[in-house]
Formats: sequence, structure tokens, C-alpha cells
Amino acid sequence: MDVQVDRSQQTTKLTSQTQVLECGEGWHRAVFEDVAARLADPDFPCVFSRNAFRKGLLRFVFVESAGRDGMRHLAGALTEYVELSRGWDGRLDTAYPLVVMFSAQAVTARTVEEYHSFGWQVLQELHHLDAAPWPEDVGHDPDSASWSMCFNGMPLFCNMSSPAHRNRRSRNLGGHFALVINPRERFDVFAGETPSGRQVRANIRKRIRSYDGMRHSPQLGSYGVGALEWFQYGLIDENAERSGACPFQPQTAIETDRNS
Repeated sequence: MDVQVDRSQQTTKLTSQTQVLECGEGWHRAVFEDVAARLADPDFPCVFSRNAFRKGLLRFVFVESAGRDGMRHLAGALTEYVELSRGWDGRLDTAYPLVVMFSAQAVTARTVEEYHSFGWQVLQELHHLDAAPWPEDVGHDPDSASWSMCFNGMPLFCNMSSPAHRNRRSRNLGGHFALVINPRERFDVFAGETPSGRQVRANIRKRIRSYDGMRHSPQLGSYGVGALEWFQYGLIDENAERSGACPFQPQTAIETDRNS
């Protein structure tokens, strides 16, 4: 049996795909059925998430409230997920995506912009709760090409999916707000700046156009070569140019503001 699967069963806050399928109740079950309906669709654009779902690799964490207890629960689950991910052996079939789902009581948003604002508040709170130092090779400024959300010393990619996405169906996983989190390195391995990686990205973007009925977002790009990660975390519902400042503030910037 795979060592990582054994380790994952020892966690206290993460829930495996199998556990949700067999024991999920209430809104947890509704969430799973929403996600399953999308990832079982052969036209869903993200081939990586479809593969993970088909092989039962998804890990879930359910957040009941946006208060202190809910955020500490999420931080504990994310710590477990990062530790689970540290021993990754580089194979697609051992790459576990994390699906963070928030209850309807935790989120009062109605529009894509409001859901994104909530998502950034969550990431900011996770940053406050994170005791690990920021990796030296990752930029602190979200407007830097080398910036990525980090937690427990690991760079992450965080996909914000909301019920308010109507045009961009690929960013809608059902009736609840979701953060789909993967270690940053997995995108670099499978879809990075290599000939095979560029081919994978081209295929996914072609599938996005078919599934969404519109071309992929102009903000999508490749890490470290000019595309800003924070734009890609929360894609707006239209294909339009974007500007403005990222809501996320690294702890160093907050401390500087307090001391100035």
C-alpha cells in the first residue's frame, strides 16, 4: 500500500475522498455530490483534477464558520496537508489536491467579487496563523512574478471557485465557495515551462474554451515569467483586463506599516 495513503489516514482534520463518499452527511455530502458531478464530466477542463477524482485522491476539509475556530481548524488541516505533501514522489498518481469547502453560514457573498474578497480574507488569516518563515526564494510582494501563497514553508497554488461564476463554469464547483489547493511545484512539474508542460497548458486551455463557451482568461500564464499568481487565484467571470492591488499583505509589510 502507498506510504502516503497510510499517512493520510492518520490525520485528524483532513477527510479522504473515500471517507466523504461513505460517511458524508448534510452539507458535506451535498458538496461531494456537486464536486463529483463536475469532475466525473469528461469535458471538465482540468485533466489533473479529473485524474485525482477518478483515482480517489482528493482530500477535503470542511470549514463550518469564518470565525477563529473555523480558521484554526483550517490552519490545522492545511498544516497536515503540507506535511502529507512533503514526501511526494513526483508521480501524478500520488498528487493529492486539497478541496477546502466553506459552509453557507461561513460566507455571505453573492457576487464573484465578494467571494474573492472572502477568499483573500481567509488566505490573510492563514498567513497570520502561520508560524513558519516565508521561503527565501518566493517573493513577498504579490506583484512580483516570484510571489506565491505560502503556508508552513511550502509555496501553494490556491484556486478560488464560487457559485457566482456563471460564464466561467470551470471555476464553479457547485453551491459552496471552495479553495482548491495544490503545492506550487506540482504545476511546475506537469505544466511548467517545458515543451511537454506548454502542450499540457495548451490542451487545458482548449478544453476551457469548449467547457466555458469562452476563451481562457487573459490572466492565465506560467509562474515566474511575468504572469501574476494572485490574478490567477481568483479569475473574474469575464475576459477583461485587470488592474488594482492584491488584497493580500505579507506579514513583513504589515509589520512595516505598524512601525512607520
